[in-house]
Amino acid sequence: MKVTLENVLPGDIEKRSFEIIEEELGGRILPADKAPLIKRVIHTSADFEYADTLCFSDGVMERAMEAIRSGASIVTDTKMGYSGVNKRVLEKYGGQVYCFMGDEDVAKAAKRNGTTRAVASMDKAASMKGPLIFAIGNAPTALIRLYELIREGQLSPALVIGVPVGFVNVVQSKELIMETEVPYIVSRGRKGGSNVAAAICNALLYMLDETRGI
Repeated sequence: MKVTLENVLPGDIEKRSFEIIEEELGGRILPADKAPLIKRVIHTSADFEYADTLCFSDGVMERAMEAIRSGASIVTDTKMGYSGVNKRVLEKYGGQVYCFMGDEDVAKAAKRNGTTRAVASMDKAASMKGPLIFAIGNAPTALIRLYELIREGQLSPALVIGVPVGFVNVVQSKELIMETEVPYIVSRGRKGGSNVAAAICNALLYMLDETRGI
């Protein structure tokens, strides 16, 4: 089989990728306010199923962007997710990105309480001030703990991005978040990942930057 390569300049690769995504969507019309986010997740994962499995609470896009405009910080459940979020853009609005998974006090709390570090890191984040966005791409236990904290009235996130990947309690943890009253963006089913969580964060940041004219 003869392989034909596209001649694309390095600076045009992302633009061409999004053109291909548009072509392969086959004329499907996505909700206008969510389309850039859905396409960025597809761009990150090369998985078109996200056009169907990403679920959004009512009004979540505007509520998420308002939280960012108000200086919301983002808490991730992995260093990979932390590394993937565009900190330069977030810092324009006064927010920072945090991941507590490697903190010594989190490790000690997890051992003391017989939980995962992901659970202990959510407990630590619950004491933070200001609006918080949680971007969970790996640990369903983190998502379950968020659900518990929300139900107990100890935490009211500005947004929960629930996209852990895997098999054990992954589907269930996402469904729990969708039962709460907090704004959420969830990938229903087993698929997700830290890269998807970061892509959703970045999509929100880039969309907000475009409306701001930066």
